[in-house]
This record gives sequence, C-alpha cells and structure tokens, in this order.
Amino acid sequence: MRHSRSCAFAAALAVVTVVSVPRAQSALEVIQLQPNFHVIAGAGAHIAVQTGRDGAIVVDSGSGARSADVIAEIRKLTREPIRYLINTSANRDHVGGNDALSAAGRSVIPTGGLNEIGAAGGRAPILAEEHVQSAMTAPTGEKSEYPVGAWPTVTFSAALDETQKDLFFNGEAIIVTYQRSAHSDGDSVVFFRKSDVIVAGELFDMTRFPVINRAAGGSLQGIIDALNRIIVTAVAPVPLVWQEGGTVIVPARGTLAHEADVVDYRDMLTIIRDRVQDLVKKGLTLDQVLKSDPVKGYQRRFGADDGPWTTRMFVEAAYRSLGGK
Repeated sequence: MRHSRSCAFAAALAVVTVVSVPRAQSALEVIQLQPNFHVIAGAGAHIAVQTGRDGAIVVDSGSGARSADVIAEIRKLTREPIRYLINTSANRDHVGGNDALSAAGRSVIPTGGLNEIGAAGGRAPILAEEHVQSAMTAPTGEKSEYPVGAWPTVTFSAALDETQKDLFFNGEAIIVTYQRSAHSDGDSVVFFRKSDVIVAGELFDMTRFPVINRAAGGSLQGIIDALNRIIVTAVAPVPLVWQEGGTVIVPARGTLAHEADVVDYRDMLTIIRDRVQDLVKKGLTLDQVLKSDPVKGYQRRFGADDGPWTTRMFVEAAYRSLGGK
C-alpha cells in the first residue's frame, strides 16, 4: 500500500478547488479542473463533464430533481450535444437524471432501439456495467421505478469477463473499469487519461463513511480493493510539491481530492475493517461490536446519527460483510 506524508502534504497544496456542495435550491456550482473538464455540484452526486469538438461526455446524471439546471450548465460549457452518459452505479443520486440528459443529447452513430425513444434524431447512449441495467429495469409484467429512457443502452458484462470498457473521445482515452462487490455489484471507476481525472462514484465519499449496499452485493473489502486500484492509477504531484498537479479524484460528494486523500480514506477503512474483523473472530454480536465503537477516531469526521446513512448502518453493513452473525 502506497502512502507517504510527503504525498499528503503535496495534496494539501495541490487541491484544485474546495467544493462546498450547495443546498437543494441554491445555484449549482461548476468547477473547472481542466480547460475542457468540469464538475457540477449540487444536483445529487457530483457530475463530471468532458467537452470538445466531438461533443460532451457526462459521467453520472445526479438525482434528477435539477436536470433542467444541469442541462443548462452543460450548454454553457459547450455548443456541442451530449454524446455519451456514463453511470458509475445504479444509485439514484447518480442515475436519476439519465432520462432527461440522454434526451438532451444525440448519439454519434444512430443506433435505433432505446436510443430513439421520444427524441427525433436519437438520444445520447447511456453506458454502464450490466448490473446497473439489471438494477434499473424490472421483470416482465412489473414496473420499474425508472422510465425506459433512463435505462443503460450500452453495457459491458463482468459476468463475461468484460471488466473494462474503453472509449476515445475529444482526443482522449477514457477507461471505464468495473469494481467487483464494492458499494454494490455494479460499480465502475472512470479514468480520463489525458485530463488526469478519476471519477470514483460511490466508492469514495468525502462527506461520510462509504455506503455498503449489502442487498446489491456490496462489501467493505470490495470498497477497500477498489480504493487500492484508484491509488495505483493516481499520480501524486511529487517531486515538485509546491506546484498544482497530480491526478484529481472526483468523489461522490464533498471536496475534490488527490491520491493522498484516497490513501487516508483507504487507511481509515482498513483500520475499521481490522477492528471489526477481530471482534467477529471473537464471536461478538452486532450490539457488542457497536458498543466497542470500532469507528473511534473517525466518527466526528465521517459519522452521522441520523439521515439516510448513519454510523450504525455502516458498522452493521461492515459487520455483516465480514461474516458477523
């Protein structure tokens, strides 16, 4: 595992922008990372936008509540249409705006089928790992919570050993890599190689402990493994630590990050994993593990007593994923 205090110091100097996620009804915040790469905050999970002469590629679409505002901001960035929408997971904060953003775009190559729904001239294809499509659709005769236009139309399947999907767009290699059994069974990390930006999705959240969706195949160890892959891919701004630079990591929420931030987050989860694992081996119950406070030292920074993802929920999910009964 790679870690050095010099990297941490470098990242502290090299943070591109401190992003304070706006409240629901305030203006969206648009942060420029590169001349042709921006992050939109305030519409759910962070939305990444790469632009150029070929059009726009958008990673995640937010919760959907503010899709009109998101589309308006993208149109300020480029006159070209949205050409691809990539989903890092099936989490509603990441896919809720799929239908609207896809309809606002246009496919590079008319493909028919789902890409043509409700839009003359086609819509932007939606790319995701196959588990995302499965999570968003519904069995025959049942109704999905998402409209058909929100479903992924271009998929790759980890079940068929397709763990990576590559694109080349706006003169840049874009690598979408599947992360097995992490937040869920359908997570992907998106690496923009020339821009030197990694979009981490729900695997990395600067505002809270990571959500482990056990019902959808998530696990604490899977998240740690995914963070290790991000760390291997990312490059710290050394030896010229006084200059801005290094790979920028876009989390699901909170401040933009660098390699050292992911290292610290990974180390925290590794410590918590080891604490919980030791207690599981001793045969402690969930209540006993909770009373032992395995997140001590991190609760104040990442924990919550109420809301959609509490500290108790995180510890229980970690406990169950590590074999606790």
